[in-house]
Amino acid sequence: MKKLTVNKSAECMACLECVRACSTAFYKTFDPDLSAIQVVAKGSGAKPMTCIQCGKCVKVCEAGAITQNPKTGVYMINKKLCTSCGKCVEVCPMKVMVQPAEGPTSKCIACGICAKACPMGILEIVEK
Repeated sequence: MKKLTVNKSAECMACLECVRACSTAFYKTFDPDLSAIQVVAKGSGAKPMTCIQCGKCVKVCEAGAITQNPKTGVYMINKKLCTSCGKCVEVCPMKVMVQPAEGPTSKCIACGICAKACPMGILEIVEK
């Protein structure tokens, strides 16, 4: 399974370059609410929150818009089938599903754009 992970041996400096890269790549604007990666405060530092590919979103999608890619294991949203009901957003344990004001919901597809943008090198795409 292809997965975006956080390297725990490095420290996030909350620069938000990963957030910028994600929202800009998929929505053409820097907006933290439109990023499938979030940076949250943790103690005196910060921690990136990423999709753990748990599949909880697929279980609540009544439209059948979320499926798992058989080659990569990544859960993906079919934007043509998505009704933007928000049920997947509600059940996401990491709170990283994106619910734009207009259009379908989106989520991390483990593309690696955020990992490439991270100056600390703490994000990486791995095969699990």
